[in-house]
Amino acid sequence: MGLLSQFNDEMKLAMRAKDKPRLGVIRMALSSIKQAKIDTQKEMSEDDIIALITKMIKQRKESVAMYTQGGRDELAANEQAEIDVLQEFLPQALTADEISELIKAAISQTGAASMADMGKVMGVLKPQMQGKADLGQVSGQVRAALNA
Repeated sequence: MGLLSQFNDEMKLAMRAKDKPRLGVIRMALSSIKQAKIDTQKEMSEDDIIALITKMIKQRKESVAMYTQGGRDELAANEQAEIDVLQEFLPQALTADEISELIKAAISQTGAASMADMGKVMGVLKPQMQGKADLGQVSGQVRAALNA
């Protein structure tokens, strides 16, 4: 089942269950997908949708940090609830061991030897890990591997 149809099915379930917070998050995600489709003037692929959902989650994580820092715990809790709903639509997250193996494989595949080759390594890793791992943390691990 495609992500778009999964969103539509979950929207119907949330409507039937009268789960307004979940329904609002799903509608917001569908709206963002439709807006991106209009902006790019092309059909959204599964990878495009995953990238969009990942971006939405990242924005909400930043908001949670800011709200928590500002002492606005109720707003942080709302943002965290949105993150929880959005993460249901992402693929299964990679384990730390799987990430390490992919990094090692990408470094050997590209023949990377120094930090100057980090862009090549991340270029190989990004399509494999999009939506399955935090690419910010992965880049830190790649940096550590290339400096070793």
